[in-house]
Amino acid sequence: QVQLEESGGGSVSAGGSLRLSCAASEYTFKNYYMAWVRQAPGEEREGVAFQTIGGGIEYVAESVQGRFTIARDNAKHPLYLQMDNLKLDAAAMYSCAAGRVVQSWPPTSADFHYWGQGPQVTVSS
Repeated sequence: QVQLEESGGGSVSAGGSLRLSCAASEYTFKNYYMAWVRQAPGEEREGVAFQTIGGGIEYVAESVQGRFTIARDNAKHPLYLQMDNLKLDAAAMYSCAAGRVVQSWPPTSADFHYWGQGPQVTVSS
């Protein structure tokens, strides 16, 4: 069973930084695609960063490229989302997600079937 547990959300001023962490088993990281997906109130889910099985390849959405980084040291360590120079529109619930198969690269949030609870990120002016 895939279990994902995020931490690290909170409030930050525009221009600030936050790092989110997603803890999962070594088996999960070695067998599942991983993603960070956000959803603001009244908005569709948006995939912001993806990582292939085992972590060999990453993709960061164009809307956050240069400011967000997805990373994981190895299968025994958490998956991170480093968010720098946060803008007001980054405020959302951020969820870690895992999926066995993706239909395209970059994937969409529909490819992911296991989700964490999602920490809230608030950005103030």
